[in-house]
Amino acid sequence: MDRYLPPEHPLNRFYRVAAAVFGACLMVFGVLGLANRVPLFTTDGIDVLGLSSNGLLAVVSIVVGAVLVAAAAWGGPVASTTTAAIGVLFFLSGLINLGLLHTPWNLFAFAMSNVVFSFVAGLVLMFFGFYGRVSGGLPEDNPYVRYRHHEPPVQEDPESVIADERRISELEPMCADELAVAENHATPEQRRRVTADRLEHMRQERRRAYDHYREAGRTEQQQISAQNPWADFQQEDGARG
Repeated sequence: MDRYLPPEHPLNRFYRVAAAVFGACLMVFGVLGLANRVPLFTTDGIDVLGLSSNGLLAVVSIVVGAVLVAAAAWGGPVASTTTAAIGVLFFLSGLINLGLLHTPWNLFAFAMSNVVFSFVAGLVLMFFGFYGRVSGGLPEDNPYVRYRHHEPPVQEDPESVIADERRISELEPMCADELAVAENHATPEQRRRVTADRLEHMRQERRRAYDHYREAGRTEQQQISAQNPWADFQQEDGARG
């Protein structure tokens, strides 16, 4: 997946930041628990940041936090999978420890607040880990979709590269024209092209509005306006005259 999720890909940054932030928070929680010198296997924990903790839970929190931080440093695909897996473990931990409350088997000194936190943290971690890879309606250029379909990454797909280069070559002249108009040194031909492009965008927007009002309820005034895609242009020509 490293080919499909290069460092500059938004999903790569999303996975790595999520894993690093949550991992750092877990490590802080574990360090604060150890700093209070709570016994390792007591079932009566101390309060740390609103949660009950003993020495064993503090050590496990530090280890899990370090794993998340290491996964974030490794890369986006690893951070995604690790975050999702730990999210599932958090959720299962909440279910298991809910049944062990107030029993000698409550090895992590869980309280109800810990159970609620495990459920919430598990769902959040699973969301961060699975986001953009198992969601419904993923676009065709999604890296995980392309990977599952054995298609090359977008940046390596010749058709995509050619299409992007063609689109850039088409936009470059217009960008130069708009820059010249903005800097007030455009030629009459450049001004004509910029004006024509602006009018074309206005026509497309009015056509979109017409299609929208045709499908939805509309007032009589909206209906009359939407039926004339050239209304804005006529008003502009009238103002110039």
